[in-house]
Amino acid sequence: MSFFTDELMKCTEGFENRKCIGNAMYIPLGENNRLKLFFTTLGYADHYEGVSISAVDKNNGVIDRNTIKFADVWGRKQVSNPNFREGIIPYIWKDGNQAQWYVYKPTPRDMELLSEQINDYA
Repeated sequence: MSFFTDELMKCTEGFENRKCIGNAMYIPLGENNRLKLFFTTLGYADHYEGVSISAVDKNNGVIDRNTIKFADVWGRKQVSNPNFREGIIPYIWKDGNQAQWYVYKPTPRDMELLSEQINDYA
């Protein structure tokens, strides 16, 4: 698995039969419907600032789509790094082939909050 799918697994633990293909995750919602999730950028290349979530019908394609922004779920986080005195809105930074959380790494509680948002959408 990749960093992206590892992180998606953390915020979808309550869902059964999750499958990862590439950097996307699919979660069945019934016979013909499923959720598709992947980390997405919001204007800056290689800065992944949210999760794109889509409801997909096998026969008709995308039914609905939304983006869950980390800023909306977690807000600005305080860090000990003096370069970020005002805190930082969490995001994943990809540098070449390596991806990681930039400055702030979400806590298990942060991932629970993100999971609740995903569950509410489902």
